Parts: sequence; C-alpha cells; structure tokens
Amino acid sequence: MSSFIKNTKEVNQIVIIETDGYLNKEGGEAIAAICYEKIKAGQVKFLINMATTKVVNSIGVSILIEIIEKLQEVDGKIGYYNLAPIVSKTFNIMGLTKYSTVFSTEEEALVDL
Repeated sequence: MSSFIKNTKEVNQIVIIETDGYLNKEGGEAIAAICYEKIKAGQVKFLINMATTKVVNSIGVSILIEIIEKLQEVDGKIGYYNLAPIVSKTFNIMGLTKYSTVFSTEEEALVDL
C-alpha cells in the first residue's frame, strides 16, 4: 500500500479510502489501484476521505476522472468528504463535481452515495 493511502475499509458495500498528503500522480495512482482492484471484484461504490490531503494537482485530478469514467461503465459512484476548501474549489473548477459528489461527513456520504 502506498504511503498516500492511510487506510481502507468497507462499510455497507462502500469502499472507503483514507488519504494522506499531496494528491499528485503517485497519490492518484494509489487510489486508482485500489478502485480498479475492487471494481474487478464487483464493488462499485467508493468514498475518499481527504481530511489530511490539503493539496491536489492536475495529474491527480485527471486520474480521478479516469476512475469516474471506469465507474460509469459499471454504474458505479465515487464521492469525497473532509475536503479542504481549496481542494473543493479545485474539484469544482475541474468539473469533478459534475460526475461525483462532495460530502461533508462520512455519515452523510454513507446515507447519500
């Protein structure tokens, strides 16, 4: 497991990935590896806890877009929570929020994803 991934767990058939640090190419690839492995196993709902991820770059975001595209093929969903304001703004600007959802808390996400 990448040092970017702090933890993964499953709750109600939703895979929750907890990140730590800069969402760049390495971080994006770490998230993608988990998502693609779980998609092959039939899981199609993902949440990313970004409480300790305060910075993202375009490569990290582009990898998230690739994950979204893969999830659209299997009628899956992805959401994020605990976003820093700048990360939330970046996700909006880059269009991620048109195809995925930002939640305030894990509890909210588990109900609405």
